[in-house]
Amino acid sequence: MFENQNPDDVQALMERNDEFRRLYLRHKDLDKQVLDAELGVRPMDDMTLHSLKKEKLRAKDRLTVLWEHRA
Repeated sequence: MFENQNPDDVQALMERNDEFRRLYLRHKDLDKQVLDAELGVRPMDDMTLHSLKKEKLRAKDRLTVLWEHRA
């Protein structure tokens, strides 16, 4: 997420905005968990995987809002 953005801008927002930093790190963690589950490295049932994907999407949506309203 935010791969196409200037890394310095992302880092600056993480330093200024605690919610953005927390959600950004959580989104990265969820992304790894989902990828591991889909690759079979981390076994989990379909309901758990679905819940992780929903949480990841909610985090992404909120991060997008915070990014668009950064000042």
